[in-house]
Amino acid sequence: MWRILYRAAWALARSAWPLARIAAGAGSKLARAATGRHSAAGVLAAWAAARRDPERPLVWFHAASVGEGRQAEAVLRLLAEARPDWQLAFTHTSASAEGLARALPVDIATYVPADTPAETGAVLDALRPDALVFAAHDLWPELVHQAHRRGVRLGLISATLASTSSRQGGAARALLGPAYAALDAVGAIDATDAERLIDLGARREVVTVTGDTRHDSAAARVRRIDRNAPVQAALRDGAPVLVAGSTWESDERVLLPAVADARSALPLRLVIAPHEPSEAHLASLEVRLAADLDAPAVLRFTDLETLLRDGQPVPPWEVCVVDRVGVLAELYAVAALAFVGGGFHGAGLHSVIEPAALGVPILFGPRWQSSRDARLLLDAGGAASLSDAGALAAALRKWAGNDAARAAPGAAPPAVVVCRHGAARPALALVLALVERRG
Repeated sequence: MWRILYRAAWALARSAWPLARIAAGAGSKLARAATGRHSAAGVLAAWAAARRDPERPLVWFHAASVGEGRQAEAVLRLLAEARPDWQLAFTHTSASAEGLARALPVDIATYVPADTPAETGAVLDALRPDALVFAAHDLWPELVHQAHRRGVRLGLISATLASTSSRQGGAARALLGPAYAALDAVGAIDATDAERLIDLGARREVVTVTGDTRHDSAAARVRRIDRNAPVQAALRDGAPVLVAGSTWESDERVLLPAVADARSALPLRLVIAPHEPSEAHLASLEVRLAADLDAPAVLRFTDLETLLRDGQPVPPWEVCVVDRVGVLAELYAVAALAFVGGGFHGAGLHSVIEPAALGVPILFGPRWQSSRDARLLLDAGGAASLSDAGALAAALRKWAGNDAARAAPGAAPPAVVVCRHGAARPALALVLALVERRG
């Protein structure tokens, strides 16, 4: 019954995508995702026709967005080194993952196709994967069903299920239970996740605890950051920097007055990277910056890059507005303090791992409960959750203006990442076993 309703809903959604692209506006994340998923089956089939070598194993990884993509990345990089003769495919759901997808060591990367019998079946028949591996939780029921019918081995790495997840509701259980039951190997983040996944339908005998590969990915990215790059040097030169990453307007309504308050007592510069840096949002943000921070000297990040590339001097600045994606992890490396967005937004807190791996004390809003890493950082004393602008301003004055005050909180985040490091190799073993121990 639920599968019939799900297929009907997807048929309706599929027919509405052209209208969704128009309504969302060209270039928006929703429009890009709708366009990407609309064309994904054709993109994957075309690659398979031209490049798929049936004599070589193929593993298809899927992740929802950047956070889950980072979890897949840690395993993908190890797999590419361990089995360079294998072919690798990567799909994602969100437009936010486009930049990450382009940087992965895979043969083909694109959006996941629409979760309909026709499109998932056509892609599976074209790719003929040996294994299909999901990261974290983004199982698509029809894709799993069609893959299972074709004998494709199914895995889930960095598997998690929050206590607040809607997947534990009755309708979701009915729809997703068969998908979890079809999995051949599950690497859960911890024992609590393992039990929740088993309760949702995963078979106990295929579930093991392997940890969270996102910590491995974050540690690897930190090692690759060039802290002496011109952009890094330009942003570090001057007063302490607060890097605010993945902010929504609801975060900014609290953050900007707090920064203004803190700046009345101490020198503090702001680098702010909106979660969706559309031109409309950037223009609105700059208006609010002028009002809340009393007309600070604002520099756009792409203008900074242009000045440095052309050998021109960088003018004094108080706020740098990041107007492109894909650079946030590197920007956290210049931070004296980080504010991670989403905690004042209905969607919840964004990833805190990047600043944590760099040893930056972290501030965020009250809606962090779905983030395991936020809990770890709070427990370790490396982060603070604030409920309003006044509390945030007090935290900024305490930590941004005092190197000694930041020392202990700054030591906690990388310790959390290091102690959780090491999940990628067990997850790699899980993936290898899916392909090499068939039968």
